[in-house]
Amino acid sequence: NMITINGKKMGKSLGNFITLDEFFNGTHPLLEQAYSPMTIRFFILQAHYRGTVDFSNEALKASEKALGRMLEGYRRLQELTPSEGSTIDVSNIRRKCYEAMDDDMNTPIVIANLFDALRLVNQVKDDHAKATQADIDELKAVFDIFLVDILGVRTEMAGSGDNGEVLRPFEQAMNLLLEMRAKAKANKDWATSDLIRDRLAAIGFTVKDTKDGAEWKLS
Repeated sequence: NMITINGKKMGKSLGNFITLDEFFNGTHPLLEQAYSPMTIRFFILQAHYRGTVDFSNEALKASEKALGRMLEGYRRLQELTPSEGSTIDVSNIRRKCYEAMDDDMNTPIVIANLFDALRLVNQVKDDHAKATQADIDELKAVFDIFLVDILGVRTEMAGSGDNGEVLRPFEQAMNLLLEMRAKAKANKDWATSDLIRDRLAAIGFTVKDTKDGAEWKLS
């Protein structure tokens, strides 16, 4: 395993050595921003442990975005509503993930399989597919086994933050705002409803109305 940065071997003698603390606080001159510990973990897991890990701002930002999509999908998985019938096939996802781990701990393939599973989650959540309770239970089991237990990704975080204790009250505040917006809509107070949505959009949050109520995500 070789660690490089922008295609060059990382080393103190070359002046391009970056410590974990510098990744986390973004103070190294080669870094454009700080990256959370979970983003760094996810970035490394997206490369095979025997291969070269090449750190670059572009690659780290891509991993940050990919981790955000993964965590958003995991959150949506918890909110799925079961149907009597199913239009998705979740039967092979667990097997494919185990096969990838048996293939010399091929974590990039595990992550690719989890993203395939997330496409199914999003289809069901957006009413483009149906899933039974058994389907949903299997998807939850697969993500808990591979994303949480094996890959060690903390699913209670969202975006680039890495502190679940901070996040929980943050989520509660967002949910409170959406409850206030829902109440305004019920009272046909469109001005207040639009104000909340637009103010959230201005600071980087997208609010989407679904049949199960409003959802929010970082833009």
